[in-house]
Amino acid sequence: MTQKRAAVIGFPVKHSKSPLIHNYWMEKYKIDGLYETVEVSAENLQLAVQKMVSEGFCGFNVTVPHKVSVFNLLDEISDTAKKAGAVNTVVIRNDKTLFGDNTDGFGFVANVKESCPDFDFTGKTAVVLGSGGASRGICAALSKEGCKEIRLVCRSKEKGEALVRDVGGNFVIYEWINREKALTGADLLVNATTLGMDGFDGLDISLDSLNTAAVVADAVYVPLETKLLKQAREKGFKTADGLGMLLHQAAGAFKLWFGFYPDVTDELRRIVSK
Repeated sequence: MTQKRAAVIGFPVKHSKSPLIHNYWMEKYKIDGLYETVEVSAENLQLAVQKMVSEGFCGFNVTVPHKVSVFNLLDEISDTAKKAGAVNTVVIRNDKTLFGDNTDGFGFVANVKESCPDFDFTGKTAVVLGSGGASRGICAALSKEGCKEIRLVCRSKEKGEALVRDVGGNFVIYEWINREKALTGADLLVNATTLGMDGFDGLDISLDSLNTAAVVADAVYVPLETKLLKQAREKGFKTADGLGMLLHQAAGAFKLWFGFYPDVTDELRRIVSK
């Protein structure tokens, strides 16, 4: 039987946790396969994709800077990826055609449901900080899950308006300076910016106006407990960390390639968070 191969492509890509995650699952489920890193510059993207198709890869993950430019190389794109404005997973079908999807939003929702099983998105008010790629996937998922209102807090009004136009749903845009006002009575707060990540500025925000039963989630996973999550935990809010989102979006990609959803275990969390 031919060895199954998958990869993550990006530039740079050495920092990616994806090989660690997917090779763990391949070993766990006794799949004869290998997940690799393929560093690809923008000008070599088409050539690299053609090479993976010709070498019999079953698919690949896409990270920066190719999440948008890869659109032009695909035969079919999911509605989720279109709304998110980015592709993070590509399936190479048996007939060599390419299907692009985005599992970021799925990973976010699955992680919140696992971390806070009593939380129901339906009819809730969510606040999302940021209007970049991560925010798009999360906002599309929140809209799909039935949130009553999504308050989008962003520095660029133009990017925010473009996101709302592409994703659709009941959005209210807030300027960054009014971020704490946006939290008033909200049931869910999501940090979809790089603020709080190691090497970046911290996120300066008071959580006092959130609904007392609110959930606070962070897409940042380095450090594992960000200042925002620590602040939320100390105030008694339920939290969902960025590592869980990373693992569940990876699990969504794994299912697209291999046909089943792998377990996101405590052991895997420990391995990836080292």
